[in-house]
Amino acid sequence: MTHIAVLGSTNMDLVAYVEKAPRRGETVTGREFRTVPGGKGANQAIAAARAGAMVSMIGAVGDDPFGARLRSTLEHSGVTTDRLRTTEGPSGTAHIVVDDEGGNAIVVVPGANGTVDHLVPGDEGLIATADALLLQLEIPLAAVLAGAETARKHGVRTILTPAPARPLPPGLLTATDLLVPNEHEAAALTGLTDPHRAATALLEQVPEVVVTLGAAGSLHAARGAEPFTVPAPRVAAVDSTGAGDTFVGTLAVALGEGRPTREALAWAATAAALSVQRAGASASMPYRSEIEARYTA
Repeated sequence: MTHIAVLGSTNMDLVAYVEKAPRRGETVTGREFRTVPGGKGANQAIAAARAGAMVSMIGAVGDDPFGARLRSTLEHSGVTTDRLRTTEGPSGTAHIVVDDEGGNAIVVVPGANGTVDHLVPGDEGLIATADALLLQLEIPLAAVLAGAETARKHGVRTILTPAPARPLPPGLLTATDLLVPNEHEAAALTGLTDPHRAATALLEQVPEVVVTLGAAGSLHAARGAEPFTVPAPRVAAVDSTGAGDTFVGTLAVALGEGRPTREALAWAATAAALSVQRAGASASMPYRSEIEARYTA
């Protein structure tokens, strides 16, 4: 079984559903409010576990009720939480507005995630035993860099989601095997709005890139190979929150199982398409049986 380690964030998503998101200075009436366990790290961990991998989570939650629920949600999805520490103070939160078109706007308050600024004893040993390490940018960059360098040291494949988009420390992309930005993140990293040109530019820093294109699917580029796109299934989106994390977590599983890249991307796109048809982030992520039932080669 593929073993995936995830170094990243755990948040409680505080989600308001509205017909249309408010503009600056505007107040709108919401239709519904939910609290849903999330965070890019936890989301990717749950997606990978539900897709069939053995998954271990490295991060932190607070000693508040949210923290207990976040840990329980991970464990219920089959994620090992031995390296998920509990710190004094609040857990991370994400304040999300979802409109009737399935679009979202998000404000993240780091909470306990902000304490994950370095690896602690035991983290390196766990990373060394994994087939892949998943990283994102909702914890301090020092820890992300330490995780990537540790994975590189032990020959573990590093998959980085550069979100939320921000300037990256020297060496992080050098220690990354596969970079998975969306169109906006690829543009932020390169200054190029065209995904194909952005992917080509990113190959100067990483050996392989997958740019996610939302409903249009994904673009794959690798050094020494012709780029190609893989379409996504056409579905009616209810809530796109967590779709990118579903894609990355499932993609890591598919690649870890040795599926050809094009097939792995299509399998991950199927999982993401299933997730956007349901509300919430982690709550929307499909199980392996659902992905297999919907996937068509």
